[in-house]
Amino acid sequence: MSPHTNVLGTQGERMSPHKNFNREATTHIRLCHPASYDFIIAGGGLAGLVLASRLSEDANTTVLVIEAGPTGDDVRSRIDTPVIAYFNGLMRSDYDWKRITTPQPNLGGRNISWPGGRVLGGSSAMNGMYMVRPSALELDAMATVLGGMDGADAWGWNSMYSAMKKSETFTPPSAEIQSEGNILFNAASHGTSGPIHTTYAGFVLPLFGQWGATLGNLGVHVSSDANGGEGWGAFVSTSAINPSNWTRSYSKSAYIDPLPPRANLHIMTNQTVTRLIFDKSSGNLKATGVEYASNGYQQKPWPTVGVNKEVIIAGGPVGSPNILMQSGVGPSDKLTAAGVQVAHALPGVGQHVQDHLSTQVIFRTTAQTTAQLYANGAINGTNNPVASFVNSAIAYTNITDLLGDSASAFKQEVVANMTASANDRALNPSSDPTVTKGYQAVYQATADQILTPAGQVELLLAMTGTGAGQDTFAVQAGIQHPFSTGEVYIATPNPFDYPVINPNYFSHRADVVLLREGIKLARKVGQTQPISNFVTAEVSPGPDVQTDEQVEAWLRTVVSTEFHPSCTCAMLPLDHGGVVDANLKVYGLANVRVADSSVFPLSFAAHLMAPTYGLAEQAAMIIKSEYNGTPSPAALAQTGTATGNSQPTGTSSNDDKDSAGFKLGASPSLSMVFASVLTFLLPAIIL
Repeated sequence: MSPHTNVLGTQGERMSPHKNFNREATTHIRLCHPASYDFIIAGGGLAGLVLASRLSEDANTTVLVIEAGPTGDDVRSRIDTPVIAYFNGLMRSDYDWKRITTPQPNLGGRNISWPGGRVLGGSSAMNGMYMVRPSALELDAMATVLGGMDGADAWGWNSMYSAMKKSETFTPPSAEIQSEGNILFNAASHGTSGPIHTTYAGFVLPLFGQWGATLGNLGVHVSSDANGGEGWGAFVSTSAINPSNWTRSYSKSAYIDPLPPRANLHIMTNQTVTRLIFDKSSGNLKATGVEYASNGYQQKPWPTVGVNKEVIIAGGPVGSPNILMQSGVGPSDKLTAAGVQVAHALPGVGQHVQDHLSTQVIFRTTAQTTAQLYANGAINGTNNPVASFVNSAIAYTNITDLLGDSASAFKQEVVANMTASANDRALNPSSDPTVTKGYQAVYQATADQILTPAGQVELLLAMTGTGAGQDTFAVQAGIQHPFSTGEVYIATPNPFDYPVINPNYFSHRADVVLLREGIKLARKVGQTQPISNFVTAEVSPGPDVQTDEQVEAWLRTVVSTEFHPSCTCAMLPLDHGGVVDANLKVYGLANVRVADSSVFPLSFAAHLMAPTYGLAEQAAMIIKSEYNGTPSPAALAQTGTATGNSQPTGTSSNDDKDSAGFKLGASPSLSMVFASVLTFLLPAIIL
């Protein structure tokens, strides 16, 4: 335990700094913390911990993070070892929210799993570690839909590019790995001194190195610099891996663990933010407190903590709208139906849900796979580069790759259907006119990218085995710019009841066509040299699925998700159904912001980790500019200036300084040498 940990035991005695405790060891403990904090961050996930680290750089600013999950230190080996994410990671464990969607009518009534990290670090502690940036086209489109509002310049490519680089320390691969994997990169497009370590795996398999050549033979562009703004074509992505010890680099290990003691930063785990408490006496509602509880059966009144300056909601694309709605902020009809008193009607909360729907083509292979290595015990031990091999060969295929000469006609049909789509409740669930206006703006911005080089379908080489056996690999295909949108909303006034998640998958015909063509291209990968030299048979969908109609019917029975939901607290103008403005402030609330992937108004051809790190860095700068007088990202963007220091102030190291003595087999201490960790030991309940 950190010597600065401020936890009192059940009899009021201060626990020894060296006393071993974990959340399972004790069933009741009394919490002691200040009555109020300058900033309270609701959610200790990817974005929340970035903000905690950055805002607490000012010793005169007090920060509290409230996280529903545990620290994760008791499963640190499952978090840290990259390849374990595919075989024994945190998905489907108690560290996963294990949410599911409503039955999807266009998918045969199936419920689709929506996992998410319920642990410090959030999904950055359990995801596939892809560090893939959106293209300049996409980020500039995002800035454009903001309509010139104050602060919009922070969200275009130039400013976000600087922020993403600020978060990163990139290490090139060895010459041997670069050659074997046919890896192309431009080091100048990466950061050199940020908290998050990125690199390429320290081990590759022969099949992996054939990716670029195969996609090139199919006519897909092969990118030599996917991180510099042209994020399309085939390439090997960087991964959030620390090459000094081949461990996962995630928001906790990068932004929190290396910090020196900070008495002004407290992190409370196993506590769920249940609602915000508002002062309704004048003008915009002002958050004066945050209520929290360890589980839904805890006796009320639940404890509260006061807010001096702001609440920053960072609960992710499900958690953030849930907190707002449980606090009475959201669509009036949904709140009333759920039995929650309306504090402020904001119809866009929970709307505009977008996600990357995907599935895969499975091939039997003569090549060695990661699944075989894992089964044979070759992936184990400390500092093992073999254990760093994760799926990272991808391709963002454009509309011409998918539809050829039919691309222009496809776009024309999509645009022609915009008005009808906006008025179709299966496509735009809200009848509110402002949300409909926002739906049309997002729809148009998405349609405008169809004929650009931007990726429409991601292809991904998966070598970690499939349900068909260890001697298989898959080429996955996922829609990147869906026209099907849905909603997230609460159904009860109990903050521990999961909200309703309805993404309306495949409700727009364009998504079906795009994924159908993506699967057809994925099949061709296995039929094209040099990868075809390693293929003995297509296992799924198999020879009985050939026509477009057969492929579409098969898709409806198998598609799932790439786990990239976003847009539920969309950054849009208020008259477009926006939830936050370009400074991330919630409309109608004086001192509440949302800062996580829920605020992106558009879906990107990218994995969401890299842009969310960039967003969190931008958010911290925006907040500091308001209270400390430092330049805002938008102001810096207007002058062409970079976004500032990469390394958190007062930090003597990145998350690699302890690598020499770090043992994956050891049980890391629950303490984090950084700040005060305030932990209730009564486990939160998962419903």
